[in-house]
Amino acid sequence: MITPDSQRADTPVEAFSNLVGTRYEMYNSLFSSLPFHRVEKTGVLLSLLVLHCEEGYQRQLSPQEIIHSFFAQYTHYRTEQEQSDLLFRFVQYAERQVVLFDALEEAAFTDTHDMHGMGTLKQLSTIVLQEKAQEQMALKLQDFAVRMVLTAHPTQFYPSNVLGIINDLSQALAADNTSLAHSYLRQLGKTPFFKKEKPTPYEEAISLIWFLENVFYRAAGNVISYLTAQYPEAVRTGSKVIRMGFWPGGDRDGNPFVKAETTLQVADALRGAVIRAYYDDVRRLKRRLTFRGVEDKLRALETRLYNNLFVPGYKLDLKQEDILSALREISKLLRSEHNSLFLSQVETLITKVDLFGLFFASLDIRQDSSVHAHLYEELSARSKLLPEAYTELSDEEKIKALLRVDQGIEPELFADDELLQDTLRSVAAIQTIQEQNGEEGCHRYIISHCTTALNVMEAYTLFRLGGWQPEALSVDIVPLFETITDLGNAAAVMQELYKNQVYRSHLARRDNTQTIMLGFSDGTKDGGYLMANWSIYKAKEALTQCSREYGIEVIFFDGRGGPPARGGGKTQQFYASMGNNIANKEIQLTIQGQTVSSNFGSVNSARFNMEQLMHAGLRNALFDLQKSTLTPEEDQLLQELAEVSFEGYTELKNHPVFLEYLNFVSPLRYYGEANIGSRPSKRNSGQLNLDDLRAVPYVGAWSQLKQNLPGYYGVGLALEALHQKGKWPALQQLYKRSLFFKTLLDNCEMAMKKCFFPVTAYLADHPTYGPLWQLIQEEFERTKKYVLLLAGTETLMADKPLDELSINMRQRIELPLITIQQYALARIRSLEEQGPQQQGKQVYEKLVVRCSFGIINAERNSA
Repeated sequence: MITPDSQRADTPVEAFSNLVGTRYEMYNSLFSSLPFHRVEKTGVLLSLLVLHCEEGYQRQLSPQEIIHSFFAQYTHYRTEQEQSDLLFRFVQYAERQVVLFDALEEAAFTDTHDMHGMGTLKQLSTIVLQEKAQEQMALKLQDFAVRMVLTAHPTQFYPSNVLGIINDLSQALAADNTSLAHSYLRQLGKTPFFKKEKPTPYEEAISLIWFLENVFYRAAGNVISYLTAQYPEAVRTGSKVIRMGFWPGGDRDGNPFVKAETTLQVADALRGAVIRAYYDDVRRLKRRLTFRGVEDKLRALETRLYNNLFVPGYKLDLKQEDILSALREISKLLRSEHNSLFLSQVETLITKVDLFGLFFASLDIRQDSSVHAHLYEELSARSKLLPEAYTELSDEEKIKALLRVDQGIEPELFADDELLQDTLRSVAAIQTIQEQNGEEGCHRYIISHCTTALNVMEAYTLFRLGGWQPEALSVDIVPLFETITDLGNAAAVMQELYKNQVYRSHLARRDNTQTIMLGFSDGTKDGGYLMANWSIYKAKEALTQCSREYGIEVIFFDGRGGPPARGGGKTQQFYASMGNNIANKEIQLTIQGQTVSSNFGSVNSARFNMEQLMHAGLRNALFDLQKSTLTPEEDQLLQELAEVSFEGYTELKNHPVFLEYLNFVSPLRYYGEANIGSRPSKRNSGQLNLDDLRAVPYVGAWSQLKQNLPGYYGVGLALEALHQKGKWPALQQLYKRSLFFKTLLDNCEMAMKKCFFPVTAYLADHPTYGPLWQLIQEEFERTKKYVLLLAGTETLMADKPLDELSINMRQRIELPLITIQQYALARIRSLEEQGPQQQGKQVYEKLVVRCSFGIINAERNSA
């Protein structure tokens, strides 16, 4: 720990101020003595720039005016080369300030968060004892799970080597080892933060496997060990209370670089990583279990794991049960012959092997429905399996035609279409992975942009084409509903599928369980913040009712990003707010981009956030279901809010210069050059339009612009409209009673807290973009006014002082980066107006991209 118990601050906020704020200033001063090539006193000048920015924005200066006056007032640099060189040094320095702050927050985590307090499993156990609900808890644990899926949507700008330094630096800071921390800071000074080339999908996977090995392996094991100790009969072998999922290497939606070969490579890497983790644990056990009879069995297990990892050509016949069987024998010997000495260490490893198998995380396959539709169009033209007039059939007739397909085809049938070949090969890859890593290694096929029952049956028939027999199909077909319209139609689509005897038979073989994915990101892009969240809530309600009517257990898989605009924010509160009208057997969600490192960057933070999710689902199911369910009057009130909000957002979205504005003033067009992910930022390479623009760059661009529009726009309009109708008392009551509604507005506050309109205030009088800027700024002020009125506070996030303090400190670190980026964008626009071949433009484009690294890392959940 950082400080002895007797010296700890009384409150988390005081602890944060001392252990993060004060120590940041101390280590930052140490940091400022580090050498940076060609520039002396970079840290001193950067500190002056921070103050100059704050004063400049108070005087309503533009970023260009602030930067120009800074150079004139504080430096002797007059040439463009000298000035851009210093700006790059500022960016390099600020990037490392962000890392220092991240590491300090991580090091202080157990001092700033109560690891046994509100929202933890320890607190839940206390409530269960008080309510005498041990039996209900044990029963629920047998039928509950949290599944966290690490996705291939990277907004994490740290390369893996920098993540390793952050991890080591946070440990040195926690131990108060100044000398070691200084060494790591010097290492940071010499370590590049950006990638010259885009990562491959395989490289993305390896980066996320780092978290599986170094964080989730230990954190999840610790959580299960705690539950096993508390409820030994409930958390039995094979229990799925926690499961990890994985998208890199399997998600081919819009990513032409993911191939079947990639999928197999990633599955092999996952298998290798988890065996390596077991091997390391067995090696540690050998130092303790030096007893007669035990030592030989442990050595034999170590040899087998070693051979699977390191001996080329060794037969990969290792099974999960082989490892468990050996460990159980060792456990039995320790009990019977060695007084259970070090038994707990063996039992912990058994828990991990039971949890992670030989797959570590289940690899999901995802493809867009349009690819499947195209495959069948081509198939009807190239074979007799489908009618020649297939494309002219109705959806109902197409489904009947698909169900008549009774044989497989070779991928070579589509020799001239690489995408269709790979689509078929991905089906064969699933079978290979299941043979090597077990069924859980890869057992879900997700259909993006699912709009009809036909889309699901196209995916189902794909497996028949790939050689699978229906009775042996050990894969779950998962439709993904994303747009407001598709969410509204979701229950009707599923009802049609439940009525289909072939698909119903498939579900019967899958334990009458249907997983349905709901996308927050595209929903918000399509319908705005309030309507997207309300549409998903109503879709879950309708899908739950429909599924229960047909005897199907529905499981919802939430596609959540980092920020509130993409379903992030205080996620656990959403799950705690669900009523008995929404299925709650499992909590499944994507963990994307920065959320991986910000919420699950260390073993302590990962365990804390896992427990928050589990606590939300378990407590709600045991005690709060009836309380959480909305009344008909509350339902109607939220519907009215959503409709007004949707109308306002749609009007904005249809503004003639809406996307043009975003492209003009934000770094949107440079997202692809950041080289943080293998996937293109647009689905098509043609002219920019909102449908093709992916949610990550869309939300991220608004975030770097410090306007965060997708996280609040339309909320103020909706609250104002109901206030004018005299419904404010009803809204106040809703805010007090409904955790769902309060969480919506809490996350809205978070999005607004990270806004800073002075940086773009120079646009207020722009002849083309001024009216739109003013429209957005007015809605920000309107939303802020009504949200604070409901909350009864004077400042945003007043009831979350720890988060508020962290955001304030981070905002100050990133202020120079925001200013430099806007200055660089202005210079680019100026040069482009002079002609297409102007010298110096590339320098400023590079500066824009480099600023993005620090800004997004400082934001923690910006995209």
